[in-house]
Amino acid sequence: MNWTEESVQAVVAKQRKFFQTGTTLDIDWRIRQLQSLKAAMIKWTPQIQEALHTDLGRTAEEAYFCDIGDVIMEINECIHGLKKWAKPETLYSGMLCFPSFVTKVYKMPYGVSLIISPFNFPFLLSVGVLAAAISGGNTAVMKASSKSVESTRVLQEMINETFPQEFVVVIDGGHDIADACLAQRFDKIFYTGSPKVGIHVMTEAAKNLTPVALELGGETGNWAVIRKDADIKDAARKIAFFKICNAGQICININQIGVAEEIADQFVEELKKAIIKQIGEHAILNPEYPKLIGKKAYDWCAKEAEEYRDRIVFGGEGDPEKLRYSPTIIYPVRIDEPIVMHELFCPLIPVVPFKDDEIDQLMNTIAEREHGLALYLFTKDMKWAKETMQRQQYGGGCVNEVCLHLLVKGAPFNGTGHSGMGAYHGEWGFREFTHPSTVLYGSTKFNLPLREHPYTGIKNKYKMPVMKMFQK
Repeated sequence: MNWTEESVQAVVAKQRKFFQTGTTLDIDWRIRQLQSLKAAMIKWTPQIQEALHTDLGRTAEEAYFCDIGDVIMEINECIHGLKKWAKPETLYSGMLCFPSFVTKVYKMPYGVSLIISPFNFPFLLSVGVLAAAISGGNTAVMKASSKSVESTRVLQEMINETFPQEFVVVIDGGHDIADACLAQRFDKIFYTGSPKVGIHVMTEAAKNLTPVALELGGETGNWAVIRKDADIKDAARKIAFFKICNAGQICININQIGVAEEIADQFVEELKKAIIKQIGEHAILNPEYPKLIGKKAYDWCAKEAEEYRDRIVFGGEGDPEKLRYSPTIIYPVRIDEPIVMHELFCPLIPVVPFKDDEIDQLMNTIAEREHGLALYLFTKDMKWAKETMQRQQYGGGCVNEVCLHLLVKGAPFNGTGHSGMGAYHGEWGFREFTHPSTVLYGSTKFNLPLREHPYTGIKNKYKMPVMKMFQK
């Protein structure tokens, strides 16, 4: 279907009409929809794997680990937890509200939601968000990326087979269609992508005062910091895996590595060995190595690498036909150079040496820049690590590990500042797609005139002392 502003407007109106029937308010109904979504992900797994291979060059294993298994796990968490999450909270109203004793807080759906997803994880970052929207009792218009063509096509077919359009629909198209979506009055918008586009989404949403959740990559990227006491081989192994995964096209991926200069040369050698062990010395020749999403992304990566050609100590190879660019270590890089001042979203790996006894200065510099979506620390000094993770501003992260915080059940995934706002996964996603409504249940008997006029006169002198007593 060729979407236009008129057809987008029509489907939003259709979803609003369906939402107003109250069908989505029933918790058992939501659970059945989540079960249908899970069944669809399982049924369509082969097509999803093929689409991810076509769009991003991913193997079936990487596709399952990153885009399929994660989604199934997310849906399962929603199915098992929804009744508990959705249960109204009961509060004691307090003596000031006498004769009311009971107040309820209901978890209400927003209504018609818009989910705008990116190309890099076209199922995890669309269907995973959809699970939260369904859990909250919303309908959903999903604007999928025009860059991941095959994945968007499969996503459309899967959703069309599973749900009616008045409940969930997938819209394809370029920026013009995305703007056509943003021109509509939605009740909730969830966007995953770049900070620049995030500002545009917020600007358009503000016209209708629509609440927005943003999951962004971070303007100055995500740091990994390796202290001189770190297990260098372990850090190199994990960082190599992460930079190879999806060719670095991951919002929580490591953008630059700060390494204590006392171990920097040794770490770089271990990182080379780890990359070779996992993907080979010439990654672009390995069919398991993913590719960049398109020519524009490839050209941008290759151009950035050329600007630092004299400091490339590993990699630096590209295949413009297959859109593959090798994991590329650039060393040494100063902390104020352009390559560490913006998000890379590719397999380039700038390494920034620092004096270990000047770690506070490094962390202060990181803190002064825009907040990242992730922070990774490698050290044996757990006291320092815990203090640092509780002091820095970032979305989430790991100590002596990479990316696995994303997979922890019950934990939120979110950013702050230029890396986003709002949170999801499990109950956090349910909360993101619902708003709390407080309802006090009053009484028609035994109502006292405490709050009512008049306040003056001998008979009413008691009112002020009583109010002060109750309002503590």
